[in-house]
Amino acid sequence: MKYLHTMVRVRDLNKSLKFYCDDLGLEQLGRFDIEEGRFSLVFLAAPGDHSAQVELTYNWDDEELGEGRNFGHLAYEVEDIYATCRKLQEAGVTINRPPRDGRMAFVRSPDNISIELLQKGGAKEPVEPWASMENVGHW
Repeated sequence: MKYLHTMVRVRDLNKSLKFYCDDLGLEQLGRFDIEEGRFSLVFLAAPGDHSAQVELTYNWDDEELGEGRNFGHLAYEVEDIYATCRKLQEAGVTINRPPRDGRMAFVRSPDNISIELLQKGGAKEPVEPWASMENVGHW
């Protein structure tokens, strides 16, 4: 058996692609626009590692998407947790759970999908402004 991907529904494909690709740094592997079904599928993965993919499903007809708490989160290992959070923050992304411990942070996609960021290797030394930053919302 082989893990293939996790599917998440999105309401605004362009906004989601900006978040996942431009802000978070994932690569787009493929896109399929299915006219007869009125939906698009976009497959993303971390650069150089296509083993854990995210499938963005965009239904062309508008629908309200509830936040399913039975879905936990997507998790990505990052080279530098502080640099990643700073880049996301500069792009206007809210850091819901700052990396106070130098190891873990949480953000949310435009569709409220919780994204966990984990420092590669051991935790970094706690530094400001992250060490004293409060949580925002939930993750």
